[in-house]
Amino acid sequence: MKNNQHLIDYYSNYDEDGRLLSRHNSVEFLTTMRYIEKYLKPGDRILEIGAATGRYSHTIARKGYCVDAVELVEHNIEIFRKNTEPDEKVTITQANAMDLSGFTDNTYDITLILGPLYHLYNKQDKQKALGEAIRVTKPGGIIYAAHIISDSCIMHTGFMTNRIDVADYIKKGHIDPETFEASSGPELIFEIVRKEHVDDLISTLPVSRLHYVAVDGYAGYVESMREALEKMEEEQFKLYLQYHFATCEREDLLGVTTHSLDVLRKNREDK
Repeated sequence: MKNNQHLIDYYSNYDEDGRLLSRHNSVEFLTTMRYIEKYLKPGDRILEIGAATGRYSHTIARKGYCVDAVELVEHNIEIFRKNTEPDEKVTITQANAMDLSGFTDNTYDITLILGPLYHLYNKQDKQKALGEAIRVTKPGGIIYAAHIISDSCIMHTGFMTNRIDVADYIKKGHIDPETFEASSGPELIFEIVRKEHVDDLISTLPVSRLHYVAVDGYAGYVESMREALEKMEEEQFKLYLQYHFATCEREDLLGVTTHSLDVLRKNREDK
């Protein structure tokens, strides 16, 4: 755990359990669940890697599915267990996303890796984590991989809210002064990427892409949109979600998001 102390320290002092509860953050959750439910079938087994406090694992388990969860941070595991209801068919194991040696090959119909890639800072480690997710998934099964998109982060935390000093990040080498491509590391906690990096990441893996989704869209980073969503009446919010669902795969809007969701199918063995 020593090499992951920055993550343990961060999540031990962060309200991950409440992150998706606000109206604007719920767009990410509702969109992700929409794509998960698109491929869920009766009797499916689900693995969530990097389950945090279990928002997705518990939601899926409460629909009657068997869910196994993996989480690195003990603080999150404690909350996960507190949130578990008596009739849920769910387990939680402490492990690293890059080493799922306790899990057998070709076991799960659906595998979620919705957080670990936020905290891996080179292609080799990311492919190792994705490789483990693919290994434990059945041929033909579905893998959901989430990423944080750099341009929206620079726009929101830099230019809109001034939570970071863009000029200082350029000076320190975290942002390229010409392309504004970002680079991260453990000291910054989150790895932020562009779609071309995601495309390159999966290009040699035994998967095919089913969807690539701007999972929170404008709700993720446009400050005025966040504020508007919090004030919306329920019917207007439902209409906004309809709009978002209709447009979240449009190629011209894929970079307009804080989080992206890559929906992948594991190649069948005879392919």
